[in-house]
Amino acid sequence: MNPLAKELNDHILEQNPHVLAMLSDLGKNLFFPKGILTQSAEAKEKAHKFNATIGIATENGGPMYLQCIQDKLGNFDPKDIYPYAPPAGKPELRALWREKMLRENPSQQGKHFSTPIVTNALTHGLSIVGDMFVGVGDHVVLPDMFWGNYNLTFGTCNGGIIKKHNTFTPDGGYDVDAFRAALQATAAEKGKAVVILNFPNNPSGYTPTVPEGDAIVAAILDVANSGCNIVVVTDDAYFGLFYEDSMQESLFGKLANLHPRILAIKLDGATKEEFVWGFRTGFITFAEGHSEDKTMVLNALEKKAMGIIRAKISNCPHPSQTFVIEALRSPNFIAQKQEKFEIMKGRSLAVKEVLNSGKFNDVWTYYPFNSGYFMCLKLKGVEAEPLRLYLLDKYGVGTISTNKTDLRIAFSCIAAQDIPELFDIIAKATRELAAKG
Repeated sequence: MNPLAKELNDHILEQNPHVLAMLSDLGKNLFFPKGILTQSAEAKEKAHKFNATIGIATENGGPMYLQCIQDKLGNFDPKDIYPYAPPAGKPELRALWREKMLRENPSQQGKHFSTPIVTNALTHGLSIVGDMFVGVGDHVVLPDMFWGNYNLTFGTCNGGIIKKHNTFTPDGGYDVDAFRAALQATAAEKGKAVVILNFPNNPSGYTPTVPEGDAIVAAILDVANSGCNIVVVTDDAYFGLFYEDSMQESLFGKLANLHPRILAIKLDGATKEEFVWGFRTGFITFAEGHSEDKTMVLNALEKKAMGIIRAKISNCPHPSQTFVIEALRSPNFIAQKQEKFEIMKGRSLAVKEVLNSGKFNDVWTYYPFNSGYFMCLKLKGVEAEPLRLYLLDKYGVGTISTNKTDLRIAFSCIAAQDIPELFDIIAKATRELAAKG
C-alpha cells in the first residue's frame, strides 16, 4: 500500500473506524499523489520568472488557443476555458454549488459536510462511489424500479450484488417496510450496506412524501444502531423537479451527521437541474460529523475521491464549469429555472389528467408519480418489449420497456398539447397487439 494511502486510512481509523470499514479494497488503497499537480500548484504560486511545470502550451502570457475556436467563445476569457481545471473542480464553482445546496435544502443548515467536488456529471459520481465503497460481494440496496445503469456501475464494474426491494405498497405509497426488511437482511448477512436513494426516481417519477422520507431515515438509523455500517447515497439527479405532494429537498440533510455508522454521500449536478445535459458537470459531497476532528475524515475521503478522478480522467472539463459558474451568478438564473419548472410541471399534470380520464383502464394502470422526468405504465394483456417495438415500427413512437409489464414514458420531452395524442397512440397499439394474441 502506498504510504499516502496508509496515512489517509490512519486518519480515518483514528477518527471513525466505521468509515474505514466501509471502504472497498480499492477505496483503502486510494490516495492523491504528491506529483505533477502538487508541484505545478506550488510553481503557480512561486515561479515568478518561468513556470515549466504543467503540460499546456502558452503564448503571450496566457494559454495557447486556436482563433477559430475562440471566435465562438469570445465572451469568455481564455484562462477560463483552455487550461486544465483543478482536479477537485474550480473553487468558485464548488463554493457556489455549496451555497445553492444550503439555500435549497434547509435540513443541511448547521450540518457538517464537505465542499462539493466536481465530477464529470452524476454518473461519474456513482462510479466514484462504486470504486471507493463497493467491493466484490457487497450488497447495494435498491428499489425494484431502478435505473438499469446501476447494474453496470455497481455490479459489472465493482462486483457488488444488487438487493432489490418492492418499490410501492398496494395503496400506492413508497414501501418503507420492504426497504427496511431488505436493509435488515443485508445488515444480518454482511454487516455493511450501500443504499442508493434516487428521488425523484428514475423510472417511476416518484418522490416520497415527507412522512415517507422520515420513515426511510428512521429505518436507516435503526439498522445503524443494530451495528451495521451504511453508506447512504442520495442520487439527486432530478433534484428540484417536485410537482405535487412530496419532499421538497434531498434526504442528504437529514442523513448527514446522523450516526457514526452512517456515511451520507450526495450526488447531484447541473446536468438536469440546470438543463445542461451535455455539459457533464456534477458534484459529490460527503457528510461524516461524528469525529472529534470535524475535518480529518472528510479531508481523507476528498483526497481519495480526487485520487480516483486523477487516475481515471485526470480532471473534469473546464469550459462547462465556467459556463455553470456564469449561470449561477446570473440575476436571471432563478427566474429562468422557475419558468422551465412550470413547463415540466404542466407536462406531468397533463399526463395525470389524461391517465385519470378512464379511457385506458382496460389496457393499463400506472405507478404513482409526482416529480422528475418520467412515469411508468403497468400494462395489461401485452408485454412491454413487444409493445415498444410495435410502437416504433408502426407508429414511430419511442418508449422504454423496463421489464415485462412496465413501459416508461419520458414526459419531459413531450409538449403538453401532444400528451393526449401520445397516450391515445400507445393505447391503440396496446389494443391492437392484444387482439393479435
